[in-house]
Amino acid sequence: MKKVFVKTKNVKNFSGAINNLIDKSSATPKMGLIYGAPGLGKSHTAIWWATKNNALYVRAQHKMNTRWLLQEILAEIGEEIHGQISSLSDQCKLRLKLKPQVLIVDEIDYLLDRSHTIEALRDIHDTTGIPVVLIGMQNSKNKLGKYQHLYDRLSEIVEFNPFSKEDVDIIVDELSEVKITEEAKQIIFENTNRFRQLIKDISLLENLAKTNGLNKIDVKQVKGLKIGQ
Repeated sequence: MKKVFVKTKNVKNFSGAINNLIDKSSATPKMGLIYGAPGLGKSHTAIWWATKNNALYVRAQHKMNTRWLLQEILAEIGEEIHGQISSLSDQCKLRLKLKPQVLIVDEIDYLLDRSHTIEALRDIHDTTGIPVVLIGMQNSKNKLGKYQHLYDRLSEIVEFNPFSKEDVDIIVDELSEVKITEEAKQIIFENTNRFRQLIKDISLLENLAKTNGLNKIDVKQVKGLKIGQ
């Protein structure tokens, strides 16, 4: 499988939203939300964008509290970690004031029942003026609604949608090392609409071609496999 990053419509919308946040005036809130069903490539896209643009990427985890989150942000920045929560917060804000970076917090759903932790992110945004991007599942937009002060600061909201036929074609064409016919790609589209599953399908088809000495995959080979399962 080719090692390239495929720019689907979701990826382009993701990049556009963050660029819009960066370009907003200091008077406009710079918080954003990327949300959608699992398996559509949100985390994959976030890590790609953060690496490419020297942004901070932090993944929330089960039972993560405010101190833990601040420690993860400081570790991502490369700062030594010491002191109580207030000291950690001040340390984060001072560092990000001196050297602003986009902060991306993935798996935000783990924090949605922890008001103090959510408010810590709002505080970092308000104090430093940096773009703060939250990434969550399909219900995260509604759940964030209960934090009105934070929700009002979401000036960019992007939903990751299921892949279109064009997206699937681009993913297959750019990643697969074996030619896959248009008819075969149609079957893949009809049975698969998650990025991780598409990767598995492409790998399966590549192995099939290699094992059988095929230079392309057509409908016959695809119909004989458990595509999308």
